Amino acid sequence: MNVGIGLPIGDPALLLDWARRADAGPFSTLGLLDRLVFDNPEPLVALAVLAGATSRVRVQTEVLLAPLRDTALLAKQAATLDRMTGGRLVLGLGIGGREDDHRVAGVDLRTRGRRLDGQLAVLRRVWAGEPYGDGAGPIGPAPARTGGPEVLFGGFKPVALERVARWGDGFLAAAAPSRAGGLFDTVRTFWKEYGREGEPRIVAQVNVALGSPAVVEDARARMRAYYAFTGTADRMVAGMLTTPGEIRDAIAAFADLGADEVMLYCYGLDPAQVDRLADVL
Repeated sequence: MNVGIGLPIGDPALLLDWARRADAGPFSTLGLLDRLVFDNPEPLVALAVLAGATSRVRVQTEVLLAPLRDTALLAKQAATLDRMTGGRLVLGLGIGGREDDHRVAGVDLRTRGRRLDGQLAVLRRVWAGEPYGDGAGPIGPAPARTGGPEVLFGGFKPVALERVARWGDGFLAAAAPSRAGGLFDTVRTFWKEYGREGEPRIVAQVNVALGSPAVVEDARARMRAYYAFTGTADRMVAGMLTTPGEIRDAIAAFADLGADEVMLYCYGLDPAQVDRLADVL
């Protein structure tokens, strides 16, 4: 079972410390959220900096809101980062649900799912080295991984889970083990229906905070602010794991469900949490 760290978004200047600690520890991946109308770092830019400061861990968008971005430019950015990191990029993609993010990007919120499907067709074509189309030739550089970086999709609805089988390499599950098992099974069923070989890669996510009461409260306050738009922030914050036992139990539960990796997502800013989480493992 691989275990990664989801990075806090509250202070980009701290992320190099987080990344170096994780790279020196037992962690497999660094993940970073995406929003546009929020005080968070742009994930592709931030992860490029962190990749340059590390040598081993993968860097993962979790999830990048692809419909907010120009497709050709996204293809080039992702391929560049994948190539320059030797294939360490994992591109987690989703559609988002914030109206303000879509408004400032000039994208219709109601068509974001269809837009993402269209983008995936273009991304796969570009990463395969084929001409972009409409009189435009190929867009380089070629990614390190044949066919492009690993693509994971987040989501809960059937159309999002089916997208994993149609376009992706795996699934990002931001759900507790009690709910995640059904999502995993649905993804695997779609995978077989589409005739895909092997198994989809399954990456679970759980929110954690480990440290003093001040560290835990900082994490809760920041998570509550991030999800305030949903109207369910308090319920989501209540699910944050704050003890070594809770974290170990969650990792074990996801392992029993067949997850390949668990991302321990942190909202609190204290980088010493990386070392505490390493001790838990």
